[in-house]
Amino acid sequence: MPARELQAQLDALREQLEQNPPLSEQERVELHELMAQIQAKIELEAVTPDNNLVDGVNLAVERFEVEHPGLTATLRNIVQSLQSMGI
Repeated sequence: MPARELQAQLDALREQLEQNPPLSEQERVELHELMAQIQAKIELEAVTPDNNLVDGVNLAVERFEVEHPGLTATLRNIVQSLQSMGI
């Protein structure tokens, strides 16, 4: 089930952030806000498209891909899960 996969990936992202990668406070805040949006979407189990959420995750991928490849890989998995859920 895609929602379970998305939750697992979100949990993996949380674990990576708990390891305190070298991020600015602003980057941390932005990632936590994005994670809260993803969590809310999972909890609502909405099937209506929300391009803003996918766009936000894609922007995070672009922002972190050079300096934080581990975070980027997890964020890409989240994008794929969101897309497979039709979000």
